[in-house]
Amino acid sequence: MAKSTICVWYDKDAEAAARFYAATFPDSKVGAIHYAPSDYPSGKKGDPLVVEFTVAGIPCIGLNGGPAMKHSEAFSFAIATDNQEETDRYWNAIVGNGGQESACGWCKDKWGVNWQITPRVLTEAMAIGGDEARRAFEAMMTMRKIDVAAIEKARRG
Repeated sequence: MAKSTICVWYDKDAEAAARFYAATFPDSKVGAIHYAPSDYPSGKKGDPLVVEFTVAGIPCIGLNGGPAMKHSEAFSFAIATDNQEETDRYWNAIVGNGGQESACGWCKDKWGVNWQITPRVLTEAMAIGGDEARRAFEAMMTMRKIDVAAIEKARRG
């Protein structure tokens, strides 16, 4: 296990979530699965308790901790995309697998984990600043899934 990892709390489906992420994002995989050594408030001895996984190169652990803790937009995985095809692929995988659309490139998977699917063309515009950033930002504010062509058009003015 890496020295530093992100711990993501799940009600009971950490393994299913990790397998979905591994199938969806490059440089992602499921590692070791650790089982509960005894009964605990949200599960039984032998249930999957901790799942080691990697999402787009980021080491994580999924903890099947039960329904006590809920996800919020205060934490999200940010995935940079290179074009509309890649943006669509990730967005559609998350939303089409029981997830939900949100605004400005954000969506939520069926386990409640939040994702930002952000084309690089948008982050590049924001880094430039000035009127180009303002136009790209204003265009983004009207979107759910980011439309790369619309951001490019906004950048040009």
